[in-house]
Amino acid sequence: MPAHASQDRQSLSYIVRSGLAGGVAGCVAKTVVAPLDRVKILFQASNPDFQKYAGNWSGLFRAISQIYGENGVRGLLQGHSATLLRIFPYAAIKFMAYDQIEGLLMPTRESQTNARRFTAGALSGMVSVLFTYPLEIIRVRMAYNTRSTPDGLPSRPSFPSALRHIYHEGTYPATSPPPTPSGSAPPRAQNQLFQRFPILKFYRGFTVTIIGIVPYAGTSFLAWGFLRTRLLPSGAKPSPLADLSSGAVAGALAQTVSYPFEVVRRRMQVGGLTRPDRWLRWAETVRAIWAARGWRGFYIGLSIGYLKVVPMTAVSYAVWQWERGLLGL
Repeated sequence: MPAHASQDRQSLSYIVRSGLAGGVAGCVAKTVVAPLDRVKILFQASNPDFQKYAGNWSGLFRAISQIYGENGVRGLLQGHSATLLRIFPYAAIKFMAYDQIEGLLMPTRESQTNARRFTAGALSGMVSVLFTYPLEIIRVRMAYNTRSTPDGLPSRPSFPSALRHIYHEGTYPATSPPPTPSGSAPPRAQNQLFQRFPILKFYRGFTVTIIGIVPYAGTSFLAWGFLRTRLLPSGAKPSPLADLSSGAVAGALAQTVSYPFEVVRRRMQVGGLTRPDRWLRWAETVRAIWAARGWRGFYIGLSIGYLKVVPMTAVSYAVWQWERGLLGL
């Protein structure tokens, strides 16, 4: 890469355009698969109203049919507003960070290696998760809710109401602590920690997320970069079909290697609804999943995951590259 190109990559104009391209790509891709995303969250988090559908393809379509029958199109898109609020900065930061890290680690085509591609992808994913995780928590909570209001109308939590609920959950009067299944005293230390630092409630499941993003983002960018290098001659401009195909394969591989982390993460993210007074820890979440379904529990909803992630990743990479060309990157 010429020196002027490297300097231009670090300019404010380039960074803003790079972020815009990534943010738009993420929003378009997420909108394409929004209904599947909601059903996958319901399955992963073991929502009691939808567990009967989990585990097979017909269950997927029956779940979609039930949601549509009860709430219409708005039901299928429940939580999507929070998704877009999260995905634009998430995708913008991820692709912008990858652009910058790629320029540092792989300034020329000859310097590209699989290890560097993986490292650049993993680092960009970790940076984006760090800054946008609270929005992910709100999105998951909005998508998880399926209960009706007392008057029989479907409950559609808004972004502000979900935010307020998370902020206030687990705050009990000192004279009336919540009961525990074993009859023992509640975990006051953690409850007091939540009361003192409410922002921590928006980081439930963060550790498993930040670890899980390493294989997901790393594998995704590694596979995408590897396929583009192998399938395209040096200097050749890839077609939209080539970007879609490379992105689809990258998405499938990334989903496969990181899916167990995602299942554990979803359970921990909705833990505030079942145990609002404390954190759900890694070990107990893993044990609960294993006790309920064995090793298959860590792959529940994987078929929906493929159906969602493959087109989503394909579209995101293709739109990202199209936007880069449009914005002169």
